[in-house]
Amino acid sequence: MFQGGAAQAALDLYFSTFPDSGMVRVEKYTEGEPGPVGTIKVAVFTLCGCEFMCSDSPIEHEFSFTPSSSTFVEFDSLEELERAFNILSEEGDILMPLDNYGFSQKFGWVNDRFGVSWQLNVAA
Repeated sequence: MFQGGAAQAALDLYFSTFPDSGMVRVEKYTEGEPGPVGTIKVAVFTLCGCEFMCSDSPIEHEFSFTPSSSTFVEFDSLEELERAFNILSEEGDILMPLDNYGFSQKFGWVNDRFGVSWQLNVAA
């Protein structure tokens, strides 16, 4: 759940970052509904072939995304991993820089600029 109408910008970033990704269906707020017109009421989308849902919250609230819930993405190549890590960490926060942590040849953990948490790994 995004705030301030950020869902579409986040989806655009994710679709350009992850393979096999795109919109399945989207419903946007219209005149007379609780959210700002044109913001996302509900979107169903895929990232790396997995289906997710998101929305823009029309209600201001004190909570946001947290690293206690993150999306784990495994890449086939180091180049794909590094590209995604660099894109997602831009204007975000690096929680664990790309490195060998013993459980993985190369792993990194970031919060993107929207606050969404990603654990990124290269397949062994």
